Amino acid sequence: MADADPKIEKSEETKITIPTEETTAPEAPAKAKRSLLRPLLMFGVPAILLAVVGYFYFTGGNSVSTDNAYVQQDKSSVSTDVAGRIVYVGVKENQAVKAGDVLFRIDPEPYKIAVAQAQAAIAAAQVQLNTDQVSAQGKGADIQAAQDAIQNAQENYERQAALMKQGFTTRANFQSAEHALEQARAQLLNAQASASEARAKLATGAAVPGENPAIAAARVQLDKALLDLQRTTVVAPVNGIVSQTKSLQVGQQMITGLAAVTIVSDKPAWVDANFKETDLNRMRVGQCAMVSFDAYPGLDLKGHVESMGAGTGSEFSVLPAQNANGNWVKVTQRVPVRIAIDEKSPRALIAGISADVKVIFKGACK
Repeated sequence: MADADPKIEKSEETKITIPTEETTAPEAPAKAKRSLLRPLLMFGVPAILLAVVGYFYFTGGNSVSTDNAYVQQDKSSVSTDVAGRIVYVGVKENQAVKAGDVLFRIDPEPYKIAVAQAQAAIAAAQVQLNTDQVSAQGKGADIQAAQDAIQNAQENYERQAALMKQGFTTRANFQSAEHALEQARAQLLNAQASASEARAKLATGAAVPGENPAIAAARVQLDKALLDLQRTTVVAPVNGIVSQTKSLQVGQQMITGLAAVTIVSDKPAWVDANFKETDLNRMRVGQCAMVSFDAYPGLDLKGHVESMGAGTGSEFSVLPAQNANGNWVKVTQRVPVRIAIDEKSPRALIAGISADVKVIFKGACK
């Protein structure tokens, strides 16, 4: 029994477990997977990188992009040509209007009074013209009377002269007859001068031939008064959307030339894209462009380069940069490029919204 127990323990210690198919099967696919992954990483990844680099090399140089771009539209600032108090407002903020629609009205009463005054001035000028015509006719009669007086004075003078020679009259009578003749001649000159003055009042100038100057001046005043009265009603000059109506209130006192409201025109919008000066070397007018908008993700519109700015943005700023100093640092300038949109947008292109522009140097837009 004692000899048997050690044998049994020895046999249990030297027992070897033989691996079966269930323990060795998973290791073979793992080794195969690792063997395939290594060449894939060694050759596939560099191939993908080369493909990406090649794509950008062959396609990236055919275009240039910028996100410094904004939608622009024509805007009309509407002001009043006459001063006065607003008595009627016909539009609201963001309201669509057509050319000729009434925006607001200025109090017309002062201008109606001006029209009445101008009409009265015309009537007064016409009355004065009639008076001058009658006066001119009377001056003709005065001339005739003066001529008759001269004839009588001349005859009396000649009689007194003959009597003076014969000694039948006194020198005083002769001198009195001579003085009467001189007075008659002076009266004729005065009558002729008055007649010339009357004719001058009836004359017409070269600027308004055929019409009395006083009447012409009164008519001009009437035309101005009527025009001012018409201008008390302010209408929309173009089709579009009304904006900035906060100062357009009944009772507001309007000043001539001060913008009261702005109308954003419904004409096609465009994009002002500010490209770096280093991007303009291959850019030409007419090249295709693709425009996308931050406000409308997924909306891409085709366009083309319509024009390029005559100066950089800094050139037209209120305070242009002055680089003539010792701390000068070269800064890449931006040049505004106008992009015309060739497609009709399904969404409203609001003035001022941000856009991304890609100009394609060769080929069509894609």
